[in-house]
Amino acid sequence: MTSFSTSFSIIKPDDLHVHLRDGALLEIVAKHTARQFSRAIIMPNLVPPVTNTQLAGEYKARIEKAAGQGFEPLMTLYLTDNTEMQEIQKAAENGFVKGAKLYPAGATTNSDSGVTDISKIYHVLEEMQKQGLPLLIHGEVTNADIDIFDREKVFIEAILAPLTAKFPDLKIVFEHITTKDAAEFVAASGQNIAATITAHHLLFNRNHMLAGGIRPHYYCLPILKRNIHREALQKAALGDSGKFFAGTDSAPHILAKKESSCGCAGCYTAAYALELYAQVFDKAEDLSKPASQAKFENFMSKFGADFYGLPYNNEQITLHKISQKIAEKISTPEGDIIPLLAGEEIDWSVVYAA
Repeated sequence: MTSFSTSFSIIKPDDLHVHLRDGALLEIVAKHTARQFSRAIIMPNLVPPVTNTQLAGEYKARIEKAAGQGFEPLMTLYLTDNTEMQEIQKAAENGFVKGAKLYPAGATTNSDSGVTDISKIYHVLEEMQKQGLPLLIHGEVTNADIDIFDREKVFIEAILAPLTAKFPDLKIVFEHITTKDAAEFVAASGQNIAATITAHHLLFNRNHMLAGGIRPHYYCLPILKRNIHREALQKAALGDSGKFFAGTDSAPHILAKKESSCGCAGCYTAAYALELYAQVFDKAEDLSKPASQAKFENFMSKFGADFYGLPYNNEQITLHKISQKIAEKISTPEGDIIPLLAGEEIDWSVVYAA
């Protein structure tokens, strides 16, 4: 790692939770992810969802074409009540599928085909445990009578804790955690339990979304929480347990669907993800210090690769503490995408090869 007072390089990182969509949106957003990340765990919640290895392979080919050379999509399967053990065996054998995603039905965008009752897929989870295929979890209950700000905490108590007891060797990634409860659960669990954390959950709390008016581009699921939870996530991200790593959950939605009477959940951060994470680490740890740069590299580039059993990437990427203005919009054939913090100044810039 090379360090200067305002510049340093790290191993080019992995985004271990991202939404690339398909079609015209994929053609635009895949390039943003590929510029900043060597690999990414690709979410399977397309319409229709990526429920088997064949569909995953076809989607992988479309991503590779859109992203260009040098980027490796790491595919996942979308679990449903009807997923069969044989599909898990195929996924484990082919090598390019790196996990299977549990969406509780109705929990987030395009999750209507998700699992309605965890007990319906126990046989699948048993096979995943046997094969060493990670389970990636959107950790919220969907009961209408549970307050939206409590749904992650209730999920831990009602579903995740019993699940880890029943399948003690199952590798689990608790995706895009948002609460102190989740951070503490992962920290106290075995080495087979890890979590991704987004830049926006590290940077913001629910006041940013709600105080002084509703700001739809901060709306995501799981929803932003109180500041006590943001502080707990920062502590986890800055720690050395190896159980917490970067997953942007970057999710593109066109403006008309985002700013509507029932706006879509998701923050688009892919084009500036590395700089946004750097904002967090610099404020907390001062990224002019080599020890802080090492922490940043661990979180962005090493801990996730270690958990998934992947080699570290060969390429490096350089950040300068030079301010830049985030684009007001990103144009696509389907309509404009508004990135998080559109039009605002941030402190860091990635230096790309000419």
